[in-house]
Amino acid sequence: MTTEIESCQISPPHGEVPPEISFPLAYFDIPWLLFQPIRRLLFYDSAVSKSSFLETHVPRLKQSLSLTLKHYVTFAGNIMHPLSDTGKPSFRYITGDSVPLTVSESCNDFSGLVGCGARNADQFYDYVPQMPPIKDEPGFKIVPGLAVKVTLFPGIGICIGIAYNHTIGDGVSIVNFIKAWASTNKFEGSDEELRIQAGEISPCVDRKIVRDPLGIDTIFWNQIKHVPIHSSTFPLPTKRVRATYILREADIKKLKDLAIRKIPGLVYLSSFVAVSAYVWCIFLKSGDSIGEEVDENRAEYFIFSVDLRGRIDPPVPGNYLGNCTAPGRIKIGRGSLAGDEGFLVAAEAMADHIQKWANNKERVLQGAENWLSDFRKMEGGGTFGVTGSPKFGLYDVDFGWGKARKVEFASIDWENHTMSMCKPRDSDSVIEVGLSLPKRRMEAFATLFADGLARL
Repeated sequence: MTTEIESCQISPPHGEVPPEISFPLAYFDIPWLLFQPIRRLLFYDSAVSKSSFLETHVPRLKQSLSLTLKHYVTFAGNIMHPLSDTGKPSFRYITGDSVPLTVSESCNDFSGLVGCGARNADQFYDYVPQMPPIKDEPGFKIVPGLAVKVTLFPGIGICIGIAYNHTIGDGVSIVNFIKAWASTNKFEGSDEELRIQAGEISPCVDRKIVRDPLGIDTIFWNQIKHVPIHSSTFPLPTKRVRATYILREADIKKLKDLAIRKIPGLVYLSSFVAVSAYVWCIFLKSGDSIGEEVDENRAEYFIFSVDLRGRIDPPVPGNYLGNCTAPGRIKIGRGSLAGDEGFLVAAEAMADHIQKWANNKERVLQGAENWLSDFRKMEGGGTFGVTGSPKFGLYDVDFGWGKARKVEFASIDWENHTMSMCKPRDSDSVIEVGLSLPKRRMEAFATLFADGLARL
């Protein structure tokens, strides 16, 4: 059972940010208006008592969140969704805007939540914050940016739950925000404040940095402006289980060596590609193994995001607070992926696409105006995607309680078929993959996953 203790609103420090900040969305931001909030859970070991938690930890978390919002003010603001055909979406912060913070207490099984085996996905929603409802203002729908929930497991642990609107920023943006909040909390503001004031990590929200000579923002907006928007929900039951899979250094090396040995001309394969290709083909085989009937000629798509900050000319600074990603898309026939050579087929296609497109500054933005229309062409095909990145280092986020015990990507319960990927807590040499699937399919996946690695 989980019980709410307190619900409050956290604003940037009064008088320390301009009374109003507004700017139009960049074309990188606009497609994310179609998506539900992204939800992350960070679990920490902590023997803190309830009284100490309420008297010390909660006040400090509130203060550090407020201080962090002073610099990451977009997370305290809202997306302005215009109702007229002539308007365009924008970001706005005005004095009084705030982030809802919920404090709760749970007596549920902490050790079960932070495990790796298959666990009922529904139980995690005790710790996921609910985004505020969309509000109406003359001429606009007001869409909130962030919600936070902090849950105590007395004497055992703490969970930090984050829900945010992807329109505000991409994975780099939200991870930088979480890290800044954690550091501010750990050092009670002093260390982080000095670093921000020195310009080391001060976020940049200037959308003029993103060049748009083709008017892609208008192209995107015209394609989605009549799509109804709704307040976020997570209707239960999910009818899914969540599980975590670890690929160790030796596993990844075997996958890479196999691909390089079997694919002519392939001289390099990243860990991201090796793991993605393996999980994708095992996922498809798991459906076949439980009797799902799918046309072997059906197109299968692998979807991933590429951070463009250093990949475009001129480059966007690493501290840019917003979206700056391009959608990577691999298309392969199902029969090829689900066959004996599926891993090799996927690995070759991914490596080729990344080398010729993502790592090519002259090509990575070619056809950007067609990104949304290209996704509509996937209708009727199967999709499998990836969220997160080993580069983010979420396990290293330290609020003063040490490294996170477990990181969960709750959003994958509601996306069609998506895996999470991150660097695990205890090693730089392995990759952690999270999946959310119906129980029977997860059981099939687990068997095929282990058997495939054992045969390498």
